[in-house]
Amino acid sequence: MFLDASFWSFLVAITLLTMTPGVDTLLVIRNTTRGGLRDGTLTSLAICCGLFVHAAVSALGISIVLLQSAWAFGLLKLVGAAYLVWLGLQSLASARRGQPLPIAGVSCSKKQVPIWVPLREGFLSNVLNPKTVVFYMAFLPQFIAPDDPALAKSLWLAGVHFVIANVWQIGIAIMVGSAGRWLSKRWVSRSLEGATGGVMILFGIKLALTQRPA
Repeated sequence: MFLDASFWSFLVAITLLTMTPGVDTLLVIRNTTRGGLRDGTLTSLAICCGLFVHAAVSALGISIVLLQSAWAFGLLKLVGAAYLVWLGLQSLASARRGQPLPIAGVSCSKKQVPIWVPLREGFLSNVLNPKTVVFYMAFLPQFIAPDDPALAKSLWLAGVHFVIANVWQIGIAIMVGSAGRWLSKRWVSRSLEGATGGVMILFGIKLALTQRPA
């Protein structure tokens, strides 16, 4: 029932959108340089788990409330922006300290972070992003027919997005992880941490300044 004519259009569109660089890609790269393929993979999985949350709230109509309520949307936007800025400041602080990053397969004195850290960072960065709320609210209904079970169809489409996004993001993590010895050089790791931190802060500021959709 879900493999209708509109599904293939969704598949092409979501694949192209997934491959567009954004906060998710940046966070996967950042965490892979910090903790190797393990952190990159966990971050990707957590990011994509957030897609099911957005699909569910979109299908249940909660997104409509957020879009129609200026204060609710503004609060979500500011919380998401603050979280991105906080992640960026963490990266800048790490770059300033100049501590070598723990790359998988490379000897390093710095211990890996607990397993829940990349999971938390990935999940919250996705769930707290109001742009994803707006995207799912505007995008998914185009592929749901009036007689389709809205919640089930939304979760099915989110599951497809989950698979595609993980394949892409974990592929990026593998490529970053394969450059482990080069990334473990102090000047390279500091430069990468500083650059990703700066871009995350810019993303956060841009998100905070984004106007509520009409």
